[in-house]
Amino acid sequence: MGIYSCIGSNLDEVAQSLQAGRSGIGIDPLRTDYGYRSPLTGIVARPALKGVLDRRLRTNLAEESEYAYMATIEALRNAGIDPDYLAAHEAGIVYGNDSSSKAVIEAHTIALEKHDTQLIGSGSIFQSMNSTVTMGLSTIFKLRGINLTISAACASGSHAIGIGAMLIRNGLQQMVICGGAQEVNYLSMSSFDALGTFSVRVNDPTRASRPFDAHRDGLVPSGGAATVILEDYESAIKRGAPIIAEVAGYGFSSNGGNISQPSDVGSQIAMERALAESGLSVADIDYVNAHATSTPQGDAFEAIALDRLFGSVRPPISSTKSMTGHECWMAGASEIVYSTLMMQRSFVAPNINFETPDEHSAKLNIATKMFEKKIDAYLSNSFGFGGTNSALVVKKL
Repeated sequence: MGIYSCIGSNLDEVAQSLQAGRSGIGIDPLRTDYGYRSPLTGIVARPALKGVLDRRLRTNLAEESEYAYMATIEALRNAGIDPDYLAAHEAGIVYGNDSSSKAVIEAHTIALEKHDTQLIGSGSIFQSMNSTVTMGLSTIFKLRGINLTISAACASGSHAIGIGAMLIRNGLQQMVICGGAQEVNYLSMSSFDALGTFSVRVNDPTRASRPFDAHRDGLVPSGGAATVILEDYESAIKRGAPIIAEVAGYGFSSNGGNISQPSDVGSQIAMERALAESGLSVADIDYVNAHATSTPQGDAFEAIALDRLFGSVRPPISSTKSMTGHECWMAGASEIVYSTLMMQRSFVAPNINFETPDEHSAKLNIATKMFEKKIDAYLSNSFGFGGTNSALVVKKL
């Protein structure tokens, strides 16, 4: 795995933040100047790739592609995969991404001001497409397998991992680089801000994201990138790969309702399908990483579904979005990394800022503090606009 996020630019930094309950949320002054209702965001530093990547390759990378590159080189290194291996074997890429706003707006601005599209630059088209991440990384790493972008709103990264696992299970690929990426620039979230779904707790940024708390007032946008390398078990054993865990189950559903309306029924169906494929029962799940974004409706419907599914079993539940904010297209992948770090290091990260339960979250076992716990299997939820739902069950090998 590899990670580049607002709570750390590598796995060790992120693990330390998760254990400490450290928030990566702050204020972006550019959002205030631009006219945002809320200037809150996850603070993610742009990586310095000059001297690391050839200029021609850098030109084609959007902001989120840069984050994805950083996460992927860490993941490949940890998986023991070098350029020679990729040259000799077919590896694919399935990555979640559902916007690339900055390149589109900048190209439009140049054309509007100069009335000459030739001044836009050759890299703009590759930066502006939703498939910018998979296009860029497949070129950089010379990948010859499946090359696919999953655009499924805030479930994109989770679906990417689920579909990558499905390709391998069906014998169509031996190895797939999977993940999710999200741009963080101020141009990326203005239309989202217009919906009034962002927290306005600007006087206390690190306490603004409050999943499941009765006094939550909206989500905080964030981003970065997360990568996991999925591989056929026999292939991994043969090359002596450092196996971390198994994607045991993938479940999905669509709510089939209002474009922005969450659903307890759709959420539950996705979770039940993931559990069914994994062969595990609710009693086998040691931890749940909830989708809970800190919105009144979304958290409530997920809490209803979790209570209905897990009942008296009551596994510890936390939303790492309390620390990271909502990493959107990246979240389904980053939360697999966060949860797997917990599995590796035997702890449950806290749902910070959870002080007052509401009628629904009061029925759940919300982890308010970090504590040590052996985790053999966990469930991770990701839900998105348009009613797209994804759930993954991951277990230790």
